[in-house]
Amino acid sequence: MREEHPSFERHLANLCRARFPMMYLPTWEEERALKTIYEISQHAELIKTPRTMFVWRVTQGIERIESPSQVLLGGKKESGTTEPTKALDFIQKYDKPALLVLLDFHIYFDSRKQDANVIRKVRDTVGLLKSGFVPKNVILVSPRLVLPNELQKDITIIDFDLPDATAIGASLQRIINDNRGNKKIHFDLDQEGVEDLSKAAQGLTLQEAENAFARAIVERGCLDRESRDIIVEEKRQIIKKTGVLEYIDSDMHLDDIGGLGNLKKWLQKRKNSWQGRAARYGLPVPKGILITGVPGCGKSLTAKAISAAWKMPLLRLDVGKIFSGLVGSSEENMRNAIKTAEAVSPSILWIDEIEKGFGGVGSSNDGGTSTRVFGTFLTWMQEKKSLVFVVATANNIHALPSEMMRKGRFDEIFFVDLPTLSERKAIFEVHLARRLKDDEVRGDFEISDENLTHLAQETEGFVGAEIENVVVEGLFEAFCENRAIRLEDFDKAARNTVPLVVTQAEQVAAIREWANVRAVSATAEEDRADYVGEPADTPSVVAKEKEEKSDIFEKRGGRTIDI
Repeated sequence: MREEHPSFERHLANLCRARFPMMYLPTWEEERALKTIYEISQHAELIKTPRTMFVWRVTQGIERIESPSQVLLGGKKESGTTEPTKALDFIQKYDKPALLVLLDFHIYFDSRKQDANVIRKVRDTVGLLKSGFVPKNVILVSPRLVLPNELQKDITIIDFDLPDATAIGASLQRIINDNRGNKKIHFDLDQEGVEDLSKAAQGLTLQEAENAFARAIVERGCLDRESRDIIVEEKRQIIKKTGVLEYIDSDMHLDDIGGLGNLKKWLQKRKNSWQGRAARYGLPVPKGILITGVPGCGKSLTAKAISAAWKMPLLRLDVGKIFSGLVGSSEENMRNAIKTAEAVSPSILWIDEIEKGFGGVGSSNDGGTSTRVFGTFLTWMQEKKSLVFVVATANNIHALPSEMMRKGRFDEIFFVDLPTLSERKAIFEVHLARRLKDDEVRGDFEISDENLTHLAQETEGFVGAEIENVVVEGLFEAFCENRAIRLEDFDKAARNTVPLVVTQAEQVAAIREWANVRAVSATAEEDRADYVGEPADTPSVVAKEKEEKSDIFEKRGGRTIDI
Protein backbone atom coordinates (compact mmCIF):
# COMPACT_ATOMS: atom_id res chain seq x y z
CA MET A 1 0.00 0.00 0.00
CA ARG A 2 1.42 3.41 -0.92
CA GLU A 3 2.44 5.72 1.94
CA GLU A 4 0.63 8.74 0.49
CA HIS A 5 -1.28 9.67 3.63
CA PRO A 6 -0.60 6.87 6.12
CA SER A 7 -2.10 8.79 9.04
CA PHE A 8 -5.36 9.38 7.13
CA GLU A 9 -5.54 5.80 5.86
CA ARG A 10 -4.94 4.33 9.30
CA HIS A 11 -7.46 6.74 10.86
CA LEU A 12 -10.18 5.83 8.33
CA ALA A 13 -9.44 2.10 8.71
CA ASN A 14 -9.72 2.40 12.50
CA LEU A 15 -13.10 4.14 12.18
CA CYS A 16 -14.31 1.34 9.90
CA ARG A 17 -13.07 -1.31 12.33
CA ALA A 18 -14.77 0.55 15.20
CA ARG A 19 -18.01 0.25 13.22
CA PHE A 20 -18.59 3.96 12.71
CA PRO A 21 -21.72 3.70 10.54
CA MET A 22 -21.42 6.83 8.41
CA MET A 23 -18.53 9.20 7.66
CA TYR A 24 -18.24 12.39 5.60
CA LEU A 25 -15.18 13.20 3.48
CA PRO A 26 -15.33 16.81 2.15
CA THR A 27 -12.83 17.02 -0.71
CA TRP A 28 -12.49 18.09 -4.34
CA GLU A 29 -10.15 15.16 -4.96
CA GLU A 30 -12.77 12.55 -5.70
CA GLU A 31 -10.44 10.35 -7.76
CA ARG A 32 -7.68 10.23 -5.16
CA ALA A 33 -10.21 9.69 -2.37
CA LEU A 34 -11.83 6.74 -4.18
CA LYS A 35 -8.47 5.11 -4.88
CA THR A 36 -7.46 5.49 -1.24
CA ILE A 37 -10.77 4.09 0.04
CA TYR A 38 -10.50 1.10 -2.31
CA GLU A 39 -7.00 0.30 -1.05
CA ILE A 40 -8.22 0.47 2.54
CA SER A 41 -11.19 -1.80 1.78
CA GLN A 42 -8.80 -4.51 0.51
CA HIS A 43 -6.00 -4.06 3.06
CA ALA A 44 -6.45 -6.86 5.61
CA GLU A 45 -3.69 -5.59 7.88
CA LEU A 46 -5.33 -2.19 8.27
CA ILE A 47 -9.04 -2.95 8.17
CA LYS A 48 -8.82 -6.56 9.51
CA THR A 49 -12.02 -7.63 7.71
CA PRO A 50 -11.73 -6.76 3.98
CA ARG A 51 -14.89 -5.27 2.54
CA THR A 52 -16.48 -5.15 -0.89
CA MET A 53 -16.48 -1.56 -2.15
CA PHE A 54 -19.56 -0.01 -3.76
CA VAL A 55 -19.81 3.47 -5.28
CA TRP A 56 -23.10 5.34 -5.82
CA ARG A 57 -23.55 8.12 -8.37
CA VAL A 58 -26.90 9.71 -9.11
CA THR A 59 -26.23 9.06 -12.82
CA GLN A 60 -25.28 5.38 -12.51
CA GLY A 61 -26.69 4.10 -9.26
CA ILE A 62 -24.66 1.66 -7.16
CA GLU A 63 -21.68 -0.07 -8.80
CA ARG A 64 -19.62 -2.93 -7.35
CA ILE A 65 -15.88 -2.15 -7.52
CA GLU A 66 -13.72 -5.25 -7.87
CA SER A 67 -10.42 -3.87 -9.21
CA PRO A 68 -8.42 -0.60 -9.08
CA SER A 69 -9.31 0.22 -12.70
CA GLN A 70 -13.03 0.05 -11.91
CA VAL A 71 -12.68 2.86 -9.37
CA LEU A 72 -12.78 5.31 -12.30
CA LEU A 73 -14.24 3.22 -15.13
CA GLY A 74 -17.12 1.87 -13.09
CA GLY A 75 -18.05 -1.65 -12.09
CA LYS A 76 -21.04 -3.93 -12.15
CA LYS A 77 -24.26 -1.96 -11.73
CA GLU A 78 -26.91 -2.84 -9.18
CA SER A 79 -30.19 -2.19 -11.01
CA GLY A 80 -32.83 0.12 -9.60
CA THR A 81 -30.50 2.06 -7.27
CA THR A 82 -30.23 5.49 -8.88
CA GLU A 83 -32.78 7.00 -6.50
CA PRO A 84 -31.12 7.94 -3.17
CA THR A 85 -33.71 6.12 -1.07
CA LYS A 86 -33.33 2.98 -3.20
CA ALA A 87 -29.57 3.16 -2.75
CA LEU A 88 -30.05 3.35 1.01
CA ASP A 89 -32.41 0.37 0.81
CA PHE A 90 -29.63 -1.60 -0.90
CA ILE A 91 -27.18 -0.63 1.85
CA GLN A 92 -29.59 -1.77 4.55
CA LYS A 93 -30.28 -5.15 2.90
CA TYR A 94 -26.75 -6.06 1.79
CA ASP A 95 -25.61 -8.84 4.12
CA LYS A 96 -21.83 -9.03 3.58
CA PRO A 97 -18.91 -6.84 4.77
CA ALA A 98 -18.98 -3.70 2.64
CA LEU A 99 -17.67 -0.19 2.31
CA LEU A 100 -20.18 1.96 0.43
CA VAL A 101 -19.29 5.37 -0.99
CA LEU A 102 -22.01 7.91 -1.84
CA LEU A 103 -20.81 10.68 -4.18
CA ASP A 104 -22.31 14.19 -4.09
CA PHE A 105 -24.95 13.17 -1.57
CA HIS A 106 -24.78 16.68 -0.09
CA ILE A 107 -27.30 17.90 -2.68
CA TYR A 108 -30.07 16.27 -0.62
CA PHE A 109 -28.90 18.05 2.54
CA ASP A 110 -28.79 21.59 1.14
CA SER A 111 -31.18 23.83 3.09
CA ARG A 112 -32.51 25.36 -0.16
CA LYS A 113 -33.86 22.02 -1.43
CA GLN A 114 -33.55 19.71 1.54
CA ASP A 115 -35.14 16.27 1.08
CA ALA A 116 -36.81 15.23 4.34
CA ASN A 117 -37.37 11.66 3.11
CA VAL A 118 -33.68 11.17 2.33
CA ILE A 119 -32.60 12.61 5.69
CA ARG A 120 -35.01 10.31 7.53
CA LYS A 121 -33.79 7.33 5.48
CA VAL A 122 -30.17 8.19 6.33
CA ARG A 123 -31.00 8.20 10.04
CA ASP A 124 -32.72 4.84 9.73
CA THR A 125 -29.71 3.45 7.87
CA VAL A 126 -27.32 4.68 10.55
CA GLY A 127 -29.34 2.89 13.20
CA LEU A 128 -29.35 -0.40 11.28
CA LEU A 129 -25.62 -0.23 10.58
CA LYS A 130 -24.89 0.30 14.26
CA SER A 131 -26.89 -2.70 15.38
CA GLY A 132 -26.09 -5.03 12.46
CA PHE A 133 -23.87 -8.11 12.78
CA VAL A 134 -22.11 -7.55 9.44
CA PRO A 135 -19.43 -4.79 9.31
CA LYS A 136 -20.68 -2.16 6.86
CA ASN A 137 -19.61 1.48 6.61
CA VAL A 138 -20.91 4.35 4.50
CA ILE A 139 -18.66 7.21 3.35
CA LEU A 140 -20.08 10.40 1.86
CA VAL A 141 -17.60 12.07 -0.54
CA SER A 142 -18.50 15.60 -1.66
CA PRO A 143 -16.66 18.80 -2.63
CA ARG A 144 -18.67 20.72 -0.02
CA LEU A 145 -19.47 20.03 3.59
CA VAL A 146 -23.25 20.31 3.96
CA LEU A 147 -24.71 18.65 7.03
CA PRO A 148 -28.25 19.26 8.33
CA ASN A 149 -28.79 19.55 12.08
CA GLU A 150 -30.68 16.26 12.14
CA LEU A 151 -27.55 14.33 11.09
CA GLN A 152 -24.80 16.15 12.97
CA LYS A 153 -24.69 13.50 15.73
CA ASP A 154 -24.87 10.57 13.32
CA ILE A 155 -22.12 11.39 10.81
CA THR A 156 -18.39 11.69 11.53
CA ILE A 157 -16.44 14.26 9.50
CA ILE A 158 -12.95 13.24 8.31
CA ASP A 159 -10.36 15.63 6.90
CA PHE A 160 -8.68 14.56 3.67
CA ASP A 161 -5.56 16.70 3.41
CA LEU A 162 -4.12 17.94 0.16
CA PRO A 163 -1.26 15.75 -1.14
CA ASP A 164 2.14 16.30 0.42
CA ALA A 165 5.41 16.69 -1.49
CA THR A 166 6.00 12.91 -1.43
CA ALA A 167 2.68 12.14 -3.16
CA ILE A 168 3.19 14.92 -5.72
CA GLY A 169 6.75 13.70 -6.33
CA ALA A 170 5.48 10.18 -7.04
CA SER A 171 2.96 11.58 -9.53
CA LEU A 172 5.67 13.69 -11.20
CA GLN A 173 7.94 10.67 -11.46
CA ARG A 174 5.13 8.74 -13.18
CA ILE A 175 4.74 11.56 -15.72
CA ILE A 176 8.48 11.46 -16.41
CA ASN A 177 8.53 7.68 -16.78
CA ASP A 178 5.48 7.67 -19.09
CA ASN A 179 7.07 10.23 -21.44
CA ARG A 180 10.68 9.05 -21.47
CA GLY A 181 10.28 7.72 -25.03
CA ASN A 182 9.02 11.03 -26.42
CA LYS A 183 11.96 12.64 -28.22
CA LYS A 184 10.16 16.00 -28.35
CA ILE A 185 10.26 16.32 -24.55
CA HIS A 186 13.49 16.84 -22.64
CA PHE A 187 13.74 15.97 -18.96
CA ASP A 188 16.61 17.42 -16.95
CA LEU A 189 15.70 16.58 -13.37
CA ASP A 190 17.68 14.65 -10.78
CA GLN A 191 16.10 13.48 -7.54
CA GLU A 192 16.74 16.86 -5.91
CA GLY A 193 15.08 18.60 -8.87
CA VAL A 194 12.00 16.37 -8.57
CA GLU A 195 11.77 17.27 -4.88
CA ASP A 196 12.11 20.99 -5.68
CA LEU A 197 9.26 20.95 -8.22
CA SER A 198 7.14 18.81 -5.90
CA LYS A 199 7.52 21.29 -3.07
CA ALA A 200 6.71 24.15 -5.46
CA ALA A 201 3.42 22.41 -6.31
CA GLN A 202 2.34 21.87 -2.69
CA GLY A 203 -1.07 23.36 -2.00
CA LEU A 204 -2.54 21.95 -5.21
CA THR A 205 -4.68 18.87 -5.59
CA LEU A 206 -2.98 15.95 -7.31
CA GLN A 207 -4.89 16.65 -10.52
CA GLU A 208 -3.98 20.35 -10.40
CA ALA A 209 -0.31 19.50 -9.82
CA GLU A 210 -0.31 17.14 -12.81
CA ASN A 211 -1.95 19.86 -14.93
CA ALA A 212 0.75 22.32 -13.86
CA PHE A 213 3.53 19.88 -14.83
CA ALA A 214 1.81 19.20 -18.16
CA ARG A 215 1.53 22.94 -18.87
CA ALA A 216 5.24 23.38 -18.15
CA ILE A 217 6.08 20.56 -20.58
CA VAL A 218 3.84 21.97 -23.33
CA GLU A 219 5.07 25.57 -23.01
CA ARG A 220 8.79 24.84 -22.73
CA GLY A 221 9.14 21.43 -24.36
CA CYS A 222 11.05 20.28 -21.31
CA LEU A 223 10.81 19.81 -17.59
CA ASP A 224 13.65 21.12 -15.45
CA ARG A 225 14.27 23.39 -12.48
CA GLU A 226 13.34 26.44 -14.58
CA SER A 227 9.82 24.99 -14.87
CA ARG A 228 9.27 26.04 -11.27
CA ASP A 229 8.13 29.53 -12.33
CA ILE A 230 5.33 28.11 -14.50
CA ILE A 231 4.22 25.80 -11.69
CA VAL A 232 4.16 28.67 -9.20
CA GLU A 233 2.17 30.79 -11.67
CA GLU A 234 -0.35 27.98 -12.11
CA LYS A 235 -0.45 27.57 -8.37
CA ARG A 236 -1.11 31.27 -7.91
CA GLN A 237 -4.11 31.12 -10.25
CA ILE A 238 -5.55 28.05 -8.53
CA ILE A 239 -5.10 29.48 -5.03
CA LYS A 240 -7.04 32.55 -6.18
CA LYS A 241 -9.99 30.27 -6.92
CA THR A 242 -10.41 29.68 -3.21
CA GLY A 243 -11.76 33.22 -3.06
CA VAL A 244 -10.23 33.84 0.37
CA LEU A 245 -6.50 33.28 -0.26
CA GLU A 246 -4.24 35.29 -2.54
CA TYR A 247 -0.70 34.33 -3.51
CA ILE A 248 1.46 37.44 -3.07
CA ASP A 249 4.74 38.02 -4.91
CA SER A 250 7.15 40.07 -2.86
CA ASP A 251 10.50 41.56 -3.77
CA MET A 252 10.67 43.54 -0.54
CA HIS A 253 13.52 42.99 1.89
CA LEU A 254 13.88 43.89 5.53
CA ASP A 255 16.53 46.44 4.53
CA ASP A 256 13.88 48.20 2.44
CA ILE A 257 12.04 49.11 5.65
CA GLY A 258 13.50 51.98 7.60
CA GLY A 259 13.85 51.51 11.36
CA LEU A 260 11.97 48.82 13.32
CA GLY A 261 15.29 47.44 14.59
CA ASN A 262 13.74 45.45 17.43
CA LEU A 263 11.30 43.65 15.11
CA LYS A 264 13.99 42.98 12.50
CA LYS A 265 16.31 41.50 15.12
CA TRP A 266 13.51 39.23 16.39
CA LEU A 267 12.82 37.99 12.87
CA GLN A 268 16.49 37.41 12.07
CA LYS A 269 16.90 35.24 15.17
CA ARG A 270 14.06 33.00 14.06
CA LYS A 271 15.10 32.64 10.43
CA ASN A 272 15.49 28.93 9.55
CA SER A 273 14.22 27.94 13.01
CA TRP A 274 11.90 25.39 11.36
CA GLN A 275 14.84 23.35 10.11
CA GLY A 276 16.35 20.33 11.81
CA ARG A 277 19.14 22.21 13.55
CA ALA A 278 16.62 24.13 15.70
CA ALA A 279 15.22 20.85 17.07
CA ARG A 280 18.62 20.11 18.65
CA TYR A 281 18.10 23.21 20.79
CA GLY A 282 14.59 22.10 21.75
CA LEU A 283 13.08 25.10 19.96
CA PRO A 284 9.40 25.14 18.97
CA VAL A 285 8.22 26.06 15.48
CA PRO A 286 7.39 29.81 15.52
CA LYS A 287 3.64 30.49 15.45
CA GLY A 288 3.45 34.09 14.30
CA ILE A 289 3.31 37.73 15.31
CA LEU A 290 0.64 40.38 15.66
CA ILE A 291 1.80 43.82 14.48
CA THR A 292 -0.25 46.78 15.57
CA GLY A 293 0.37 50.48 15.50
CA VAL A 294 -0.30 53.78 13.85
CA PRO A 295 -1.65 53.44 10.26
CA GLY A 296 0.97 53.94 7.55
CA CYS A 297 3.99 52.92 9.62
CA GLY A 298 4.97 49.86 7.57
CA LYS A 299 3.03 46.95 9.06
CA SER A 300 1.97 45.51 5.70
CA LEU A 301 5.39 46.08 4.18
CA THR A 302 6.90 44.09 7.02
CA ALA A 303 4.73 41.07 6.18
CA LYS A 304 5.96 41.17 2.58
CA ALA A 305 9.57 41.61 3.69
CA ILE A 306 9.40 38.55 5.97
CA SER A 307 8.35 36.43 2.98
CA ALA A 308 11.40 37.53 0.97
CA ALA A 309 13.80 37.32 3.92
CA TRP A 310 12.71 33.82 4.92
CA LYS A 311 12.20 32.67 1.29
CA MET A 312 8.71 31.39 2.06
CA PRO A 313 5.53 31.82 -0.02
CA LEU A 314 3.18 34.56 1.18
CA LEU A 315 -0.55 33.88 1.26
CA ARG A 316 -2.89 36.75 2.06
CA LEU A 317 -6.11 35.77 3.83
CA ASP A 318 -9.09 38.04 3.28
CA VAL A 319 -11.16 37.45 6.42
CA GLY A 320 -14.06 39.40 4.97
CA LYS A 321 -14.43 36.84 2.16
CA ILE A 322 -14.52 34.00 4.69
CA PHE A 323 -18.07 34.99 5.59
CA SER A 324 -20.48 34.12 2.80
CA GLY A 325 -24.23 33.74 2.59
CA LEU A 326 -24.68 29.97 2.79
CA VAL A 327 -25.16 28.42 6.22
CA GLY A 328 -22.06 26.49 7.22
CA SER A 329 -19.96 27.73 4.29
CA SER A 330 -18.06 30.33 6.36
CA GLU A 331 -16.68 27.64 8.65
CA GLU A 332 -15.81 25.52 5.63
CA ASN A 333 -14.04 28.48 3.97
CA MET A 334 -11.87 28.94 7.04
CA ARG A 335 -11.02 25.23 7.22
CA ASN A 336 -10.13 25.15 3.51
CA ALA A 337 -7.94 28.25 3.85
CA ILE A 338 -6.09 26.67 6.78
CA LYS A 339 -5.66 23.36 4.93
CA THR A 340 -4.27 25.15 1.86
CA ALA A 341 -1.83 27.20 3.93
CA GLU A 342 -0.66 24.03 5.70
CA ALA A 343 -0.27 22.17 2.41
CA VAL A 344 1.98 24.94 1.08
CA SER A 345 4.04 25.01 4.28
CA PRO A 346 6.51 26.25 5.14
CA SER A 347 4.54 29.38 4.35
CA ILE A 348 3.50 32.75 5.71
CA LEU A 349 -0.21 33.48 6.22
CA TRP A 350 -0.76 37.23 6.18
CA ILE A 351 -4.00 38.59 7.65
CA ASP A 352 -4.15 42.32 6.97
CA GLU A 353 -6.31 44.49 9.23
CA ILE A 354 -7.46 41.46 11.18
CA GLU A 355 -9.73 43.56 13.37
CA LYS A 356 -12.07 44.18 10.42
CA GLY A 357 -12.68 40.46 10.11
CA PHE A 358 -12.88 39.43 13.75
CA GLY A 359 -13.86 42.70 15.39
CA GLY A 360 -17.55 41.76 15.51
CA VAL A 361 -17.09 38.43 17.29
CA GLY A 362 -19.80 37.85 19.87
CA SER A 363 -22.47 39.96 18.20
CA SER A 364 -25.87 38.41 17.55
CA ASN A 365 -26.20 39.77 14.03
CA ASP A 366 -24.84 36.67 12.27
CA GLY A 367 -26.26 33.89 14.45
CA GLY A 368 -22.89 33.06 15.95
CA THR A 369 -21.12 32.39 12.63
CA SER A 370 -18.28 34.83 13.34
CA THR A 371 -17.78 33.29 16.78
CA ARG A 372 -17.49 29.78 15.31
CA VAL A 373 -15.09 30.89 12.57
CA PHE A 374 -13.04 32.82 15.12
CA GLY A 375 -12.97 29.78 17.41
CA THR A 376 -11.73 27.58 14.54
CA PHE A 377 -8.93 30.03 13.82
CA LEU A 378 -7.90 30.37 17.48
CA THR A 379 -7.86 26.62 18.04
CA TRP A 380 -5.70 26.15 14.98
CA MET A 381 -3.33 28.92 16.11
CA GLN A 382 -2.98 27.26 19.51
CA GLU A 383 -2.48 23.68 18.32
CA LYS A 384 -0.95 23.87 14.82
CA LYS A 385 2.13 21.77 14.22
CA SER A 386 2.93 22.66 10.61
CA LEU A 387 5.07 25.68 9.81
CA VAL A 388 2.52 28.30 8.84
CA PHE A 389 3.87 31.53 10.27
CA VAL A 390 0.96 33.92 10.81
CA VAL A 391 1.56 37.64 10.37
CA ALA A 392 -1.51 39.58 11.48
CA THR A 393 -1.66 43.36 11.25
CA ALA A 394 -4.13 45.64 13.02
CA ASN A 395 -4.72 49.37 13.17
CA ASN A 396 -7.55 49.44 15.72
CA ILE A 397 -6.25 46.97 18.31
CA HIS A 398 -9.13 47.80 20.66
CA ALA A 399 -11.57 46.08 18.28
CA LEU A 400 -9.88 42.68 18.63
CA PRO A 401 -11.29 40.11 21.08
CA SER A 402 -9.20 39.62 24.21
CA GLU A 403 -8.82 35.88 23.46
CA MET A 404 -6.55 36.70 20.54
CA MET A 405 -4.09 38.52 22.81
CA ARG A 406 -3.49 35.56 25.10
CA LYS A 407 -0.03 34.02 25.07
CA GLY A 408 0.13 30.92 22.94
CA ARG A 409 -1.77 32.44 20.02
CA PHE A 410 1.08 34.64 18.80
CA ASP A 411 4.73 34.48 19.78
CA GLU A 412 4.80 38.23 20.28
CA ILE A 413 2.74 41.38 19.82
CA PHE A 414 4.77 44.23 18.31
CA PHE A 415 3.82 47.88 18.29
CA VAL A 416 4.99 49.98 15.34
CA ASP A 417 5.21 53.50 16.68
CA LEU A 418 5.58 56.86 14.95
CA PRO A 419 9.06 56.85 13.38
CA THR A 420 11.83 58.34 15.47
CA LEU A 421 14.36 60.81 14.03
CA SER A 422 16.82 58.07 13.08
CA GLU A 423 14.02 55.93 11.63
CA ARG A 424 12.75 58.83 9.53
CA LYS A 425 16.28 59.28 8.19
CA ALA A 426 16.37 55.60 7.26
CA ILE A 427 12.95 55.79 5.59
CA PHE A 428 13.98 58.84 3.55
CA GLU A 429 17.19 57.07 2.54
CA VAL A 430 15.29 54.01 1.31
CA HIS A 431 12.80 55.98 -0.82
CA LEU A 432 15.34 58.48 -2.18
CA ALA A 433 17.79 55.73 -3.14
CA ARG A 434 15.02 53.77 -4.83
CA ARG A 435 13.80 56.70 -6.95
CA LEU A 436 16.84 58.93 -7.58
CA LYS A 437 18.69 56.68 -10.03
CA ASP A 438 18.88 59.12 -12.96
CA ASP A 439 21.92 61.41 -12.76
CA GLU A 440 20.14 64.33 -14.47
CA VAL A 441 17.17 64.13 -12.13
CA ARG A 442 19.43 63.85 -9.07
CA GLY A 443 21.60 66.80 -10.16
CA ASP A 444 23.57 68.27 -7.25
CA PHE A 445 21.30 66.71 -4.64
CA GLU A 446 23.11 64.22 -2.41
CA ILE A 447 21.62 61.57 -0.14
CA SER A 448 23.93 62.72 2.61
CA ASP A 449 23.58 62.47 6.37
CA GLU A 450 23.15 66.23 6.53
CA ASN A 451 20.24 66.26 4.06
CA LEU A 452 18.63 63.20 5.62
CA THR A 453 18.82 64.76 9.09
CA HIS A 454 17.29 67.98 7.77
CA LEU A 455 14.40 66.13 6.13
CA ALA A 456 13.83 63.97 9.22
CA GLN A 457 13.64 67.07 11.41
CA GLU A 458 11.18 68.69 9.00
CA THR A 459 8.85 65.67 9.20
CA GLU A 460 8.49 65.21 12.94
CA GLY A 461 5.40 63.04 13.54
CA PHE A 462 5.13 61.79 9.96
CA VAL A 463 4.48 58.09 9.40
CA GLY A 464 6.35 56.08 6.78
CA ALA A 465 3.61 56.39 4.15
CA GLU A 466 3.58 60.18 4.59
CA ILE A 467 7.36 60.32 4.23
CA GLU A 468 7.13 58.37 0.98
CA ASN A 469 4.48 60.82 -0.20
CA VAL A 470 6.81 63.75 0.62
CA VAL A 471 9.47 62.18 -1.63
CA VAL A 472 6.96 61.62 -4.45
CA GLU A 473 5.48 65.13 -4.19
CA GLY A 474 8.96 66.64 -4.16
CA LEU A 475 9.84 64.77 -7.34
CA PHE A 476 6.63 66.01 -8.97
CA GLU A 477 7.75 69.59 -8.21
CA ALA A 478 10.94 68.99 -10.19
CA PHE A 479 9.18 66.98 -12.89
CA CYS A 480 6.61 69.67 -13.73
CA GLU A 481 9.42 72.22 -14.19
CA ASN A 482 11.64 69.72 -16.06
CA ARG A 483 14.68 70.23 -13.83
CA ALA A 484 16.83 68.43 -11.28
CA ILE A 485 15.51 67.82 -7.78
CA ARG A 486 16.30 70.24 -4.94
CA LEU A 487 16.14 69.93 -1.19
CA GLU A 488 13.59 72.77 -1.17
CA ASP A 489 11.15 70.60 -3.17
CA PHE A 490 10.94 68.10 -0.32
CA ASP A 491 10.66 70.91 2.23
CA LYS A 492 7.69 72.34 0.33
CA ALA A 493 6.02 68.92 0.15
CA ALA A 494 6.49 68.47 3.91
CA ARG A 495 4.97 71.88 4.67
CA ASN A 496 1.92 71.04 2.53
CA THR A 497 1.31 67.76 4.32
CA VAL A 498 -0.93 67.60 7.39
CA PRO A 499 0.15 64.35 9.05
CA LEU A 500 -2.04 61.72 10.63
CA VAL A 501 -0.67 62.63 14.04
CA VAL A 502 -2.57 65.91 13.70
CA THR A 503 -5.74 64.83 11.90
CA GLN A 504 -6.26 61.83 14.21
CA ALA A 505 -4.44 62.99 17.33
CA GLU A 506 -6.81 61.36 19.83
CA GLN A 507 -6.78 57.96 18.08
CA VAL A 508 -2.99 57.94 17.80
CA ALA A 509 -2.59 58.86 21.46
CA ALA A 510 -5.01 56.08 22.49
CA ILE A 511 -3.17 53.46 20.44
CA ARG A 512 0.19 54.44 21.91
CA GLU A 513 -1.17 54.44 25.45
CA TRP A 514 -2.59 50.93 24.97
CA ALA A 515 0.68 49.60 23.57
CA ASN A 516 2.82 51.03 26.36
CA VAL A 517 2.09 48.06 28.65
CA ARG A 518 0.67 45.44 26.29
CA ALA A 519 3.09 45.22 23.36
CA VAL A 520 6.79 45.16 22.57
CA SER A 521 8.13 48.14 20.69
CA ALA A 522 9.26 47.35 17.13
CA THR A 523 11.74 50.20 17.41
CA ALA A 524 15.18 49.48 18.84
CA GLU A 525 15.93 50.94 22.27
CA GLU A 526 18.74 53.17 20.98
CA ASP A 527 16.42 54.73 18.40
CA ARG A 528 13.65 55.34 20.92
CA ALA A 529 15.87 57.85 22.70
CA ASP A 530 14.89 60.27 19.94
CA TYR A 531 11.45 60.53 21.51
CA VAL A 532 12.78 61.95 24.77
CA GLY A 533 12.44 65.69 25.03
CA GLU A 534 11.75 68.26 22.34
CA PRO A 535 13.65 67.99 19.02
CA ALA A 536 16.19 70.70 18.30
CA ASP A 537 14.41 71.78 15.12
CA THR A 538 10.67 72.15 15.28
CA PRO A 539 8.44 70.62 12.60
CA SER A 540 7.41 72.84 9.73
CA VAL A 541 3.75 73.11 10.74
CA VAL A 542 1.76 75.63 12.69
CA ALA A 543 2.40 76.03 16.41
CA LYS A 544 -0.89 74.42 17.39
CA GLU A 545 -0.06 71.28 15.43
CA LYS A 546 3.36 71.14 17.05
CA GLU A 547 1.80 71.34 20.51
CA GLU A 548 -0.65 68.55 19.70
CA LYS A 549 2.13 66.33 18.38
CA SER A 550 4.31 66.98 21.43
CA ASP A 551 1.49 65.76 23.67
CA ILE A 552 1.33 62.55 21.68
CA PHE A 553 5.07 61.95 21.83
CA GLU A 554 4.87 61.99 25.62
CA LYS A 555 2.61 58.91 25.35
CA ARG A 556 5.00 56.76 23.35
CA GLY A 557 3.86 53.17 22.97
CA GLY A 558 5.45 49.75 23.38
CA ARG A 559 7.54 48.20 26.15
CA THR A 560 11.21 49.07 25.81
CA ILE A 561 12.54 45.52 25.54
CA ASP A 562 15.85 45.03 23.75
CA ILE A 563 15.42 41.87 21.68
